[in-house]
Amino acid sequence: MDQFEARAMTHMLVVEDATASRDWYVKVLGASVYGEYGGTSVVLDLLGNWLLLVTGGGPSPEKPTVTFAAPGDADHVSSQLIFRVDDCQGTYVLLSARGAQFLSAPLDRGGEIRAFFRDPDGHLFEISQLT
Repeated sequence: MDQFEARAMTHMLVVEDATASRDWYVKVLGASVYGEYGGTSVVLDLLGNWLLLVTGGGPSPEKPTVTFAAPGDADHVSSQLIFRVDDCQGTYVLLSARGAQFLSAPLDRGGEIRAFFRDPDGHLFEISQLT
């Protein structure tokens, strides 16, 4: 094999409570549940992408130095998910009504309108509209 190939890609987020997070993603973002495993992990289909929510845990034989933990400080971010939308203001209103808590109202940055919100564990999301 000389080229990387994969069947799918899954984005994983570490959460404190898999059930509460599942409910938030279903209610706020309209995700659908693909599978749940032992109360510690949930696989969601979100806009045709796999999103795996897992509770934290310590090292294991295949990752002996790695600990999974939900964000400790929501204001220090190492990744975010970005949703390109056609109507940032309309999406902001919709998601706000569903329980998303935005950091601010959508802001026109010249060429792009965007707004940011967090899930219950502090993972950062952006809605963005090209103008």
